[in-house]
Amino acid sequence: MASLHWRDWATDPEQLRRLDFLGKVPLFAGLSRHQLGKLLVKLFEKEYAPGETIFLEGEPGKALFIVLDGTVSIFHAGHGAEERVTSLARGAYFGELALIDDLPRSASARADAQSVLLILYKSHFDDLIEGHSTIAIRVMGNLLKALAGYVRAAHARSADHATTLPGSATALEQGEKPLERPDR
Repeated sequence: MASLHWRDWATDPEQLRRLDFLGKVPLFAGLSRHQLGKLLVKLFEKEYAPGETIFLEGEPGKALFIVLDGTVSIFHAGHGAEERVTSLARGAYFGELALIDDLPRSASARADAQSVLLILYKSHFDDLIEGHSTIAIRVMGNLLKALAGYVRAAHARSADHATTLPGSATALEQGEKPLERPDR
């Protein structure tokens, strides 16, 4: 797909289908069709067989993945067992932190079924945003919203599973002394 110029999607039905698809991916919300076309030519398409590994936890992040068809599992592998984090279907994206840095992946990804993924490598994204600040601002804003959502969800989960911490209201109700603040 990367060999096509952004204008070529206007006459290619398959590219038009992908363009419509990209417009529904939350990470690209707010981009015009023209901007989506510029993004579309930066994406690579790759098929994965059921059970095929997409990337492993600990590998450097180099790309964002978008599920065009199929399903993908995100999981942690440790201590001889796998812990599934989530399962993703058409329209979902993962590996988005790779657009920010190339730190090691925090989880592994594997195709659950025959899957087709669109891949946006960080180097191609960097090339795209270098000359198109509007695209950069919109995508990074959407990325920040997604990351804020992840933080809020993690906070809510930890609040649901919270133990009584010293100095918390529950601990104080149980007769504990409050913790002294270091600035006092």
